[in-house]
Amino acid sequence: MRFRHFAYVSLMALALAGCNDALETTQIDLSQVKNKVEQPLPPRILTEMAAKSMDRNSPILIRIFKEEGQLEIWKAKTDNRYDKIAGYKICAWSGRLGPKVKQGDRQAPEGFYNLTKANLNPNSKYYLAINTGFPNKYDAVNGRTGTDLMIHGACSSSGCYSMTDEQVLEIYAFARDAFQGGQTGVQLQAFPFRMTAENMFKHRTSENIDFWKMLKVGYDNFEVTKRPPEVNVCEKKYVFNQQSAGAFNPGGKCPEMSAPPALTAALASYDKTYDIAYAKASKQFDGMAWYDPSEAERKAVVAKSRKGRELAYAPTGTSLEAGRMMKVADLEGMTAAKTATTVAANTAAGSAPADASATVKTADAAIVNPASVPVPTPSPISPAATALAPVEQPQSVELAAKKPFWKFWDRN
Repeated sequence: MRFRHFAYVSLMALALAGCNDALETTQIDLSQVKNKVEQPLPPRILTEMAAKSMDRNSPILIRIFKEEGQLEIWKAKTDNRYDKIAGYKICAWSGRLGPKVKQGDRQAPEGFYNLTKANLNPNSKYYLAINTGFPNKYDAVNGRTGTDLMIHGACSSSGCYSMTDEQVLEIYAFARDAFQGGQTGVQLQAFPFRMTAENMFKHRTSENIDFWKMLKVGYDNFEVTKRPPEVNVCEKKYVFNQQSAGAFNPGGKCPEMSAPPALTAALASYDKTYDIAYAKASKQFDGMAWYDPSEAERKAVVAKSRKGRELAYAPTGTSLEAGRMMKVADLEGMTAAKTATTVAANTAAGSAPADASATVKTADAAIVNPASVPVPTPSPISPAATALAPVEQPQSVELAAKKPFWKFWDRN
């Protein structure tokens, strides 16, 4: 009964998502674009900015949610809080849910990244591109490798977040205008999914859960404040919105830190609501967990959309379309069977790794043993929020260099 109820809710959610996609679809005729680098944002977006008390050149933030296949643009209002101004369906992203670990694993990055004007590439082979900044300080100190991972056009990806050319034209314009307005660093937040209590419960059996709990601390900070969190790295962990008299060293011991009291109180209240929702999800989906589909399975769902397109056009579909809830025992059995099959195939080919349990490759991406991902320590911000890990420090607002985050928080 619980599973039938979940299936119904999921179908309704997808139907609503489809409506939102239709409303947010770009309406640009590329044949009429004379200068893609200077193409202005369309009047419909400028009108909404005015209605939301946003200046055309005010700072922005980019949020990505892999599972839902969504890229969002958030923009600062006159009160320095951010509000969503645009949302786009990601055309293609490769691999599965989980962070990028090494060059060639086809994984798209997850984490917090600081984008500067130098990250914009007006001469990209893929129409326009914005470099994600991978690897950041967290990735580097944890030995993660990879280069040239972009948000770009052309709807084809190998470790990137690929949009349609029409979409990336708007996304590029948002960033360009913000930099012209004086923003020095645009924060990119890349998540595996919306980090709600229900989603965290569904994905609790994933090998990446500790890493995701760490990202959730930054996610929660933004949900509470609606301002990009200040991000640092120490002890190979992300830390968010922490005041400190000492410097942050990505691989060194964290300095003595503290969070602003008002923020700590707000997060504690947020955690109480989250705990109630998590308990509800644990009852609703007892004994069930989410099956994260492979890239091939996602592509199969949207295969028909490639008809009549150029060969390079390769949409991947969303994990919500191709994934499903399963009994935990069945999910574990399926994973074990795939692992055994792959190891046997590698052994027969004489290519089995020295430690077969360390890294096992599927047809689409590498599955990395959780032991290779550092387990973060509890958040100093809130006892109820698990794990932190380090990241680059983005200056989310031009004023941030003059006035720390917590000063804004206390004032407002």
